[in-house]
Amino acid sequence: MRLVVGRIGRAHGIRGDVAVDVRTDDPEARFADGSVLETDSAEVGPLTVTSTRRHSGRLLVRFKGVDDRDAAEALRGTALYVDSADIAPLDDPDEFHDHELIGLSAVTTEGETVGTVEDVLHHAQDLLVITTDGGGEVLVPFVAALVPEVDVAGGRIVLDPPAGLLDLAD
Repeated sequence: MRLVVGRIGRAHGIRGDVAVDVRTDDPEARFADGSVLETDSAEVGPLTVTSTRRHSGRLLVRFKGVDDRDAAEALRGTALYVDSADIAPLDDPDEFHDHELIGLSAVTTEGETVGTVEDVLHHAQDLLVITTDGGGEVLVPFVAALVPEVDVAGGRIVLDPPAGLLDLAD
């Protein structure tokens, strides 16, 4: 699975630097010198990071072969990706990457099948978007009280929903 880690913005200066809108929780690792990033356009990538620096709160990146402002401006709007297989699992057993949760089957503590995790939303509260077997959709707050078990290897999560929560999908 390809994961977006950034989007190239406007060129900065005349030597090929570009501003990157960061979409990852670990920009130091994803944009480290020598990192190879896939792109949404095969004609442009993959791109190899040669240097990064911070300027006015923005991440500026220079890529191999992008040596002037015109070449940098041609990259504007390009999405940057990494393969999810290249991302190491988290050390904390109670934390998960979104891509680890998407696709897991959701069952209740009584063993009743609810559906499949389709997405993870990050708002004031992290929410699991579960598509039910009946085609509905339910949002479940991703907290230990409602999701007491996450078994990535087993391909499932266990829900302990309060009365009525799963009825919202109807």
